[in-house]
Amino acid sequence: MLLKLVPDSTNIPFVKWRWVALGVTALAALASIMELPTTGLNFGVDFRGGITIEVSSENPIDIGKTRATLAGLGLGDVSVQAIRNPSGGKSGVIVFIEEQTAQGGDARAQELAQQSASQKVQDSLKSLLGPGTTFPSIQVVGPTVSAELVKSGVEAVFFSVVLMAIYIAFRFEWQFGLGAVVALVHDVFITLGMLALTKIEFNLPIIAALLTIVGYSVNDTVVVYDRIREDLRKYKKKPLPELINDAINSTLSRTVMTSGTTLMALFALLIFGGPVLRGFIITMIFGIMIGTYSSIFIASPILLATGIKRDWSAQPASAAP
Repeated sequence: MLLKLVPDSTNIPFVKWRWVALGVTALAALASIMELPTTGLNFGVDFRGGITIEVSSENPIDIGKTRATLAGLGLGDVSVQAIRNPSGGKSGVIVFIEEQTAQGGDARAQELAQQSASQKVQDSLKSLLGPGTTFPSIQVVGPTVSAELVKSGVEAVFFSVVLMAIYIAFRFEWQFGLGAVVALVHDVFITLGMLALTKIEFNLPIIAALLTIVGYSVNDTVVVYDRIREDLRKYKKKPLPELINDAINSTLSRTVMTSGTTLMALFALLIFGGPVLRGFIITMIFGIMIGTYSSIFIASPILLATGIKRDWSAQPASAAP
């Protein structure tokens, strides 16, 4: 083998450190519990409604003048962010306008108010920036659509965790399924706490990142669980803590290689991907690390707390002397 990141003789006492890991997890969970209800998530246009417009221009874009011009339209809170690699043109920004209210309050009036505000922004920017100004991407999300997206996003994450747990419970024993569920809930909850703390915009790409983290975490957990099950059959007298620790160490090379190569690609995207992907990539990086942590320090030690059926010593009645 040309590249070996973890020697075969590695014997890190992961099981021995489980109480330290439990303390770290408890602190992170407590921070998330305190942060989520107080400050909450920074919902993006996908979930709270509003207008996001990507602007590309052949002329230099002055962020301050652009913000001042749009603020004069009376459309409420306006955010202008530079784009490193705009779609066409020499410079670009992303403009976010808060959800517009309409008289009457019905859904159709609200949708028309968003469209009218979007047109005002486009006309104003064309006048400010001159010829060669284009709008490669315009997202107008009304309150009805945003409410449906919130519901669908929560359901997607919830059912993915439930289905993963059912799969593992059938493939292994119920103790393995419980460990996987706790690890997955841990990963999603701690990641949500990080998002609330950092104020990263919570939008549809973040939902996609959470679902990817769930899949990655359960895949890493299943690899460790497979090795534990193999060792249970092979080493019938070995103490369970020692067996679990050996299983984690024996799969550590695969874990480091998979996580390392994934993180290398994500860091490259973080550097060169521009601001549009930044929230998604940061969430993925954090989720990959927390998923690797949970498969080692959360999912596996739960098997010690719940116990695993080890009845290989029992002899059938017909085989008894």
